[in-house]
Amino acid sequence: MTDLEYMDAALELAKEAAAEGEVPVGCVIVCDGRIVGRGRNRREKGKSALAHGEIEAIAEACKTLGGWRLWQCTLYVTLEPCPMCAGAIINARIPRVVYGASDKKCGACGSVCNLFSMEFNHHPQVEVGLRETECAQLLTEFFQNLRMELRTRPKWRENPNR
Repeated sequence: MTDLEYMDAALELAKEAAAEGEVPVGCVIVCDGRIVGRGRNRREKGKSALAHGEIEAIAEACKTLGGWRLWQCTLYVTLEPCPMCAGAIINARIPRVVYGASDKKCGACGSVCNLFSMEFNHHPQVEVGLRETECAQLLTEFFQNLRMELRTRPKWRENPNR
């Protein structure tokens, strides 16, 4: 498979996330030509700030490969990793990160900051903009639809979790 095909796999996961009302971010991790980890956003469903696509994919890849060092892998993700996910990438020793759309509000691979250029013990190679248009469009449509939905909701509603 090619980089484009791996990013397409990440995009499919992002679409699954969007279909469930999650921010559409998908991620795959590849080792020796096969996908060893998959993840997508599940923060709303899991009620967890930690349920990012990259974190899920890293956890699955570690389990699949039987270790925490992913030094022979490439991570493909539809949106630039946030600081938490960039930290997990550094800690997993992933040498190559490929992402689609930049994140001007929370991106930690060059947009807001670049954790990979800091004085850490590991510095992944980053490739930006693969399937950027498709990745950005998916996010744009998701947030446009969310804004429309929020406009139609009542301004006050009782918290169902109480």
